[in-house]
Amino acid sequence: MSKKKVVVALGHKALGATLPQQQDAVKGAAKAIADLVEADCQVIISHSNAPQVGMIHTAMNEFGKQHPDYTFAPISVCSAMSQGYIGYDLQNAIREELLNRGINRPVATILTQVVVNPYDDSFYKPVKVIGRIMTKEEADAEEEKGNYVVKVDGGYRRIVSAPKPEDIVEIDSIRALSDAGQVVIACGGGGIPVLKQANRLKGASAVIEKDLASGKLAELLDADVLLLLTGEKKLYLNYGKDNCEPLDTISVDKARSYIAEGQFAETSILPKVVAAVSFVSGKPGRVTVIADLDDAKAALEEKAGTIIK
Repeated sequence: MSKKKVVVALGHKALGATLPQQQDAVKGAAKAIADLVEADCQVIISHSNAPQVGMIHTAMNEFGKQHPDYTFAPISVCSAMSQGYIGYDLQNAIREELLNRGINRPVATILTQVVVNPYDDSFYKPVKVIGRIMTKEEADAEEEKGNYVVKVDGGYRRIVSAPKPEDIVEIDSIRALSDAGQVVIACGGGGIPVLKQANRLKGASAVIEKDLASGKLAELLDADVLLLLTGEKKLYLNYGKDNCEPLDTISVDKARSYIAEGQFAETSILPKVVAAVSFVSGKPGRVTVIADLDDAKAALEEKAGTIIK
């Protein structure tokens, strides 16, 4: 009997926001992943990167300001950097946890590029705030370069698009390593957004929703389960209100109706539910569970979180 193939999307709780926080947080994430490996699952991991990529973008731009001979780092390059250093900490923590349990299983991080459509509507309506606070003069200079900025407390910040993932360039490599029994970390931070130009891949000035990329990863790998692990125990209707109601098990149709009602926060929970609906509706038998990181094993057994099937 083939192993259950599980794509696990790790949220901010699994990584923290700073380097010291990350080095501590990945220990908890590693325990959750090791539980799934012990349950004899074929595990592929994706993860968020919002604080990390923002830090890198700010640092590289500040460096560019101080050293005119160096160019400013594009968002796509910052995304690649974040994949590298998050993957480094995460794969080593998972490897150590597995070895402590007597499990000799290789863990590998794949630098992953995700293809987006240059005509995606999001390129005309950027929503993702990134980078440091700028002065009015700096913001004007960004706009002269064709970038978008938004006014915030204390100044201005850059905003970028969040296009939908259409394909994963390294999917064959991810599949090969996973099928060979390795624990694979891929599509970090939603992947490096790239545009296809004949045989060339050009980095896009954008970020991809991690949960949507995770859903695409699960779809292309024909996974059995998509685990979206976050800091919440479940999904809730009327979140934050007196009539707040937890959701245990819901159908794809019910999830779609809740989306239409605007029940889920647009920049946090909604992408998770959209990814779940797309993945589950693609093939009978697929399951998505949205749960707290600490409940990963119970979520796999459909004993925790919100189950969509």
